[in-house]
Amino acid sequence: MIAYLDSSVLLRVILGQRNAVKEWRDIEQGVASALVEVECLRTLDRLRLSERLSDEAIALRREAVFRLLESMEILDLTSLILTRASQPLPTALGTLDAIHLATALLWREGRQENLVMATHDISLALAARANGFHVVGTP
Repeated sequence: MIAYLDSSVLLRVILGQRNAVKEWRDIEQGVASALVEVECLRTLDRLRLSERLSDEAIALRREAVFRLLESMEILDLTSLILTRASQPLPTALGTLDAIHLATALLWREGRQENLVMATHDISLALAARANGFHVVGTP
């Protein structure tokens, strides 16, 4: 399975949280926006401060982010993606999720391959379904 992965999916795996995507082991290729690095590292920094995680714990988790990203196809933010994200969508969606959706849509259109949306974000999942994606990670 080729899956577009948002940061919610990566963070649940990296942090060892419950209810990670059941299909994680079925993902042969991960695709993501360059946004995921920023989102994951900012979340880890917030956790470092709010949960007072040790330097060692943070270093291990940051390393896990970088290793996962190395194994994925990361798409840079381009003017084409930003333009697509700014266009009307069939459901309400925030800015960052619109960028994720636009990235997935443009990847799918350019490759003409099936792409599954993996997210724990309910709004992004709904918008992805409205655009014809099969979604894993949310009910």
